Amino acid sequence: MKVLITGFDPFGGEKINPAWEAVKKLPEKIDDIEVIKVQVPTVFKKSANELFAAIDRVNPDVVICVGQAGGRFDISIERVGINIEDGRIPDNEGYQPIDTKIFEDGENAYFSTLPIKAIVEELKKENIPASVSNTAGTYVCNHLMYSLLYYLDKKGLKNVRGGFIHVPFIPEQVIDKKNMPYMELSRITAGLETAIKAVGKYKVDKVITGGKEC
Repeated sequence: MKVLITGFDPFGGEKINPAWEAVKKLPEKIDDIEVIKVQVPTVFKKSANELFAAIDRVNPDVVICVGQAGGRFDISIERVGINIEDGRIPDNEGYQPIDTKIFEDGENAYFSTLPIKAIVEELKKENIPASVSNTAGTYVCNHLMYSLLYYLDKKGLKNVRGGFIHVPFIPEQVIDKKNMPYMELSRITAGLETAIKAVGKYKVDKVITGGKEC
């Protein structure tokens, strides 16, 4: 099995992005799974185009995109990407779309094809805080998740599973941010490794609760 996993470069005034920092520390091999790591820019269209090129080049069995979600306490396994981009801030090239469709010929939403609930359960077994998230936002993270699932659908890559994982800030990012949650980088990397193992273990997701009231 080959897993393509991506992480973003820093954005929004941050000097570091825990997504890429954690991804690049992953081993090249996890059990019998080959891990291919790619950094993508925090730029709306360019991130998707670089991901598409990597998929064509690598021919992976699984694609996992990872992004920073400052303010979250846990590792969040995203359920759905929506066909909208609405930038609270400009991306790293100054583009700030407002209420724009990502792809005119795309569905309103695409759901992750990763075993999201099984991943959460495996993370919790390792004492790593985790949950299913029902929103990837409307910034570049959602753009990339939606674009990934759109691309797999349009290209007929039904056997390639894909999805998105959000990770919290790391300690050095919250020194001047009062009461902001964080997670140690080593724990985030361990969480991503556990997630990859779970994808290898579970071809079908577990039927267990992972919902939220609001």
